[in-house]
Amino acid sequence: MTRNFKKYLPAEWADQQFVLLTWPHAGTDWAYMLDEVNECFVNIAKAIIKYEDLLIVAPDINEVKSLLGDIDYSHITFAEMQTNDTWARDHGGITVFEEGKRVIYDFTFNGWGMKFAANYDNQITRTLFEKGIFNNFKYRNCMDFILEGGSIESDGNGTLLTTAECLLSDNRNNLSRDEVEQRLKDYFAIEKVLWLNHGYLAGDDTDSHVDTLARLCPDNTIVYVKCKDESDEHYAELKLMEEELKCMKNLEGKPFRLIELPMADAIIVDNERLPATYANFLIINGAVLLPVYSSPKDEIAIIQLQKAFPNREIITINCNALIKQHGSLHCVTMQYPL
Repeated sequence: MTRNFKKYLPAEWADQQFVLLTWPHAGTDWAYMLDEVNECFVNIAKAIIKYEDLLIVAPDINEVKSLLGDIDYSHITFAEMQTNDTWARDHGGITVFEEGKRVIYDFTFNGWGMKFAANYDNQITRTLFEKGIFNNFKYRNCMDFILEGGSIESDGNGTLLTTAECLLSDNRNNLSRDEVEQRLKDYFAIEKVLWLNHGYLAGDDTDSHVDTLARLCPDNTIVYVKCKDESDEHYAELKLMEEELKCMKNLEGKPFRLIELPMADAIIVDNERLPATYANFLIINGAVLLPVYSSPKDEIAIIQLQKAFPNREIITINCNALIKQHGSLHCVTMQYPL
């Protein structure tokens, strides 16, 4: 099938110019564990700059530099501004190619359905443009639609994967499935929207973002979380999600190659199970950053993910800190393509 590529939403594995990190600080929910989460962010930053450039947003740049220490700053750009939190995947702009030009779509971020304050974070993308950070990109105001980057997956070829639980949830857009699907097609020149109606993680604040459950990968592949423990509360829903994935087909009518990731061991803090997941990985140039959780299952996740990315290095980042605020590695990053 030959598609018109005048406009398209690139896949995450497309060549990237840089990744955005919005740094934690004392004015965020990380305040009580700032040293621990800063260590995790430093590890992510150092891993990224080995492969591509990095953009760091923070209210105090000098404070971040003191944490990074003696590293190669030639690959880092800093932008100083106020922020509510650190979830760049969801407040970051989403890049669309139009006539070969990169256009950053700036959707509304309302704290996952007004669960949390987002007044500063919702302004980050526009402020970056005003500061000249995105000087090689165009800007499009899409504030009439609420959309988080973690809620959609693109194969770069006209197919998008998402979850009904998130995109049809209350306090976002209050539109029907058909209306939301048409918006996605209009914004991103999508030809096929694949909806997951099942699957969730306990402790997830995002209403089942797809990047915690199933991810589109190169060569018509989907990597997904599989729960094999029938006594686990997730077993039934993730089994139903797996059956949905088995029935899905791409634009050419071909079923996807499915690769399972293990269900992360339960992490419980203050009697609450946290949404630990190996699906929340970040694809960068030449590598994949995989969140791990100090578990024997970490090694299984590495082996499984390498099957989807045989030509990329799998780099593990301990994300026990991130999961304490109900997110993981992909959630705190946003890539911007070349």
